[in-house]
Amino acid sequence: MIDKKTLRSAEVLFDLGYAEDIGDGDITTNNLVPPDTDRTAILVAKEEGVIAGLAVAEMVFKKFDKNIEWKEILPDGSKVKPGDIIVEFKGNYRALLTGERKALNFLQRLSGIATYANKCMKEIEGHNVEILDTRKTLPGYRYLDKYAVRMGGASNHRFGLYDMVMIKDNHIQVAGSIRQAVEAIRFKVPKSIKIEVETTTLEQVQEALDADVDIIMLDNMSSKMMKEAVELINKRTKIEASGNMTLKRIRKVAATGVNYISIGALTHSVKALDISQRIID
Repeated sequence: MIDKKTLRSAEVLFDLGYAEDIGDGDITTNNLVPPDTDRTAILVAKEEGVIAGLAVAEMVFKKFDKNIEWKEILPDGSKVKPGDIIVEFKGNYRALLTGERKALNFLQRLSGIATYANKCMKEIEGHNVEILDTRKTLPGYRYLDKYAVRMGGASNHRFGLYDMVMIKDNHIQVAGSIRQAVEAIRFKVPKSIKIEVETTTLEQVQEALDADVDIIMLDNMSSKMMKEAVELINKRTKIEASGNMTLKRIRKVAATGVNYISIGALTHSVKALDISQRIID
């Protein structure tokens, strides 16, 4: 079930979308459709994928008609194929037409994310590794995008800059070294906050190990170097692989023994899942 914070972020985005799409009113629908007419509609999958965002689509339609009758046939997280009916709903005809594109924009994007996340999960079957998302989300869509990732079976990395320490190359340059960066921050944050360090060489991996960090990121390493890094770390801390993680590559990366694989493409290169609305009565 979608959480309140995620749904609230969708409502904020809806308000922005309403202003840019409807403006002073839907001049086509309002001049063709009588205001007191009800109809029944369905949402239909037009390609294979995983559904995410139905509560958001329902919220959109109910902004136009609070009395819409909404019946989910296939809930979020369901796998669909072309022709599958996802939802059947009934309400004011104007509401169904005016809300259509806004509801589908949300639903198609989130289902596209869930679908790709699910494809990634299939690639790592048989390996003890988690697929993680990143902060590379569409501004304002962070909670929605990460919800969709979960619906596809993958996991969330940090939500923002506030809930985990991530020491990257620019931070290391400012501090002088990995050790100095870790020492400078360790006693300034609560012990419950994990510290992760980005590394690009085996020398940096060793330095991060010596600094006793919670997670070591292997960034843009070859699979061969990753395997060497995993052997060097020898289960003394968690390991994340990141950088250029394509669908074709992740199974080979999973075989190196890392704990996590983070994939920016889960959310920054979304291919919307094709879903259509049809009026049936």
